[in-house]
Amino acid sequence: MSLMDNFTDITYEVENGLAWITINRPDRFNAFRAQTVDELVLAFKRAWASPDVGTICLTGAGDKAFCAGGDQKQRMETGDYGPSQSGLFEVEALHRVMRDVPKPVIAAVNGLAIGGGHVLHVLADLTIAADTASFGQNGPRVGSFDAGLGSGYLARVVGEKRAREIWFMLRRLSAEEALDWGLVNKVVPAAELKDEVRRWAETMNAYSPTALKVLKQSFNSDTEHFVAVGNMAITTLKLFGETPEAQEGITAFNEKRQPDFSKYRGN
Repeated sequence: MSLMDNFTDITYEVENGLAWITINRPDRFNAFRAQTVDELVLAFKRAWASPDVGTICLTGAGDKAFCAGGDQKQRMETGDYGPSQSGLFEVEALHRVMRDVPKPVIAAVNGLAIGGGHVLHVLADLTIAADTASFGQNGPRVGSFDAGLGSGYLARVVGEKRAREIWFMLRRLSAEEALDWGLVNKVVPAAELKDEVRRWAETMNAYSPTALKVLKQSFNSDTEHFVAVGNMAITTLKLFGETPEAQEGITAFNEKRQPDFSKYRGN
């Protein structure tokens, strides 16, 4: 096993052809700030370029959370997700590289997969969940949304009615419910999660990498337009985030109270 230790928010390890990319912010439920996203993008590109890697696993540190999405404490403190290498919050680049990396990506969901963290597992090619995992969205509660891959592609995964229930009702799903809905591929006891990922990786690593690459590109072609929709949605979200309505959502979240959106219903 090789380990790259020049990251602060994630860890990157390669083990027998499997790259483990682990969000390492358990004190924030593995929520991502801008620096976390930069490191994730770089790690996926390293795995892409590495001849030692056939499959990639994205997971979270600890046993409470896979990823709780964007770091709302950071957003409340500074009005953004903190500094990044480029000056941009590169979450679309992360979505892009997860889809474009020509190797299968497994999400190992070890706990909460919420909000932007839920989107990351949806975008993975395969999801294996611990029996302690839970899944759901949070955007409309905090004045946010993901109107691209996180909703349009989600509907391709679970169907229109269930995707709308996830977003409109903010339905929280258990691991078994997620399996029943087709949102995950398999559920295993939490203690067996990493071993199960290794088994799936060993299977895929025995196959033709070019065949897997072209298959992944073929699967992606049908939903590529959601990337463009997502780009428009990010523009809208940036404008919306500065409105009193969105500010009520994030303020209520940090004050641990229910938001009051009632006066915005006529807009």
